[in-house]
Amino acid sequence: MEEAQNTTTTGRKVLIIEDEHFITELYVRALTRAGYETTVEVDGQKGLDLAKTDQFDIILLDLMIPTITGIEVLRHLRGAGEPKIKAKIIITTNLEQREEIRADIESQADAYLVKAEITPRELVEFLNTIK
Repeated sequence: MEEAQNTTTTGRKVLIIEDEHFITELYVRALTRAGYETTVEVDGQKGLDLAKTDQFDIILLDLMIPTITGIEVLRHLRGAGEPKIKAKIIITTNLEQREEIRADIESQADAYLVKAEITPRELVEFLNTIK
């Protein structure tokens, strides 16, 4: 007997730019179960290139990723002279930031989440509130 799959979908696409495999797996499982379509990229530059296609509704962006940092990705996506993308950018990190650095990041991103303080279920609940 086959297990019933959740066929309800939010119609929303999430790009996860994260190099920690365990975290990615938790996010993908929770988001897929909640009806989100997920795409994962572990490399900062490739994630930036994907984000620029403007196919995503939400981008979960880790700060510490290979090739270019999440901060650099954020600056490219939100910088002056860059084409606007529709995606909401949510920073996900466990990296402790100095107050002025965090304030700068938060001014460019739509939200800032500390991974250690949020469960996958709470992440889904949070994303469900984003319009």
